[in-house]
Amino acid sequence: MSKHYQQDFGSVITSRTSFIDEIINLARKSSIFYLLFGLACCGIELMQTGGPRADIDRFGSVPRATPRQSDLMIVAGTLTYKMAERCRLLYEQMAEPKYVISMGSCASCGGLFQYAYSVCKGVD
Repeated sequence: MSKHYQQDFGSVITSRTSFIDEIINLARKSSIFYLLFGLACCGIELMQTGGPRADIDRFGSVPRATPRQSDLMIVAGTLTYKMAERCRLLYEQMAEPKYVISMGSCASCGGLFQYAYSVCKGVD
């Protein structure tokens, strides 16, 4: 391998470690591995995207079973205070960079159940 490597993007890479970092960053940018944290009916709606009609896998978005393998956590459904501890634990186990999407009104603000004593008023 030569000392300098010219990439198609126009950046000059000077060492093997930075070349490997560029490859890893390109792979992360091109595909998203998500962790589905389905808590209620929105979780069922999200599960159908892996089916034959929507087939989100063909776009490079692959569901993962463990938080250590995922970049994105999708919280779908009503989050209670007991489940919030587990949700935070899963978030802390994810590797950097990590992102969270709250799907539906229940995950975003509590939705229909926002005045219940056991419901968090949003994932954030």
